[in-house]
Amino acid sequence: MQRVTRILIADDHSVVRAGLKALLERHGGFRVVAEATTGEEAVKLAQEHQPDVAVLDIRMPGISGIEACRRIKQTVRSCYVIMLTSYAEDELLMAAIQAGASGYVLKRIGDNDLVQAIERVSRGEGMLDPAMTASVFNEVRKANQAQHATAFADLTPQELVVLAKVAEGLTNRQIAVKLFLGEGTVRNYVSSVLQKIGAANRAEAAAYAVKHSINEFVPPDA
Repeated sequence: MQRVTRILIADDHSVVRAGLKALLERHGGFRVVAEATTGEEAVKLAQEHQPDVAVLDIRMPGISGIEACRRIKQTVRSCYVIMLTSYAEDELLMAAIQAGASGYVLKRIGDNDLVQAIERVSRGEGMLDPAMTASVFNEVRKANQAQHATAFADLTPQELVVLAKVAEGLTNRQIAVKLFLGEGTVRNYVSSVLQKIGAANRAEAAAYAVKHSINEFVPPDA
């Protein structure tokens, strides 16, 4: 016997709700159990009906679909949320993901694609509109770069270069030659770096540098 996915729809436009309901209920495995016109109502109905999937418009009167998503995920943990929106905006996308949404699709999505999105999300998979995929990778990349930059925040520019050379496996003498410094000066830089990053020795310092992608901040030929 086919499992039925119970769905909540939330959109302040009645025509959109009616269209979504008609589309979804043509699919034998879906049943729309509740319809909401505001974010607050969506939260209340989700708590009452315990749907498997909630399809929420991002922009609704009162609290936004994103805030409704956050509250639903806090109180109806078994419910997966898809954000349905007309707006391909990076900030909204990241806010939706942070609120716990499993899917983010644009309203121009095809009927079959929306059905597939709900099927995937109901199985616990993530679903992102292809038009927004690049945005997610860009945001993740920015977040990683910011995290790595913080790892080297206490180092001076010269200490950062010295650490990069340590990560390459160079000795103090080799670093001194490359950077036109005295060997004693390099030794002092290395000691300062070890202390600042909390490394016990050069091997730990090298591992730390590689882990935090030091080559993104110091080119190998620097």
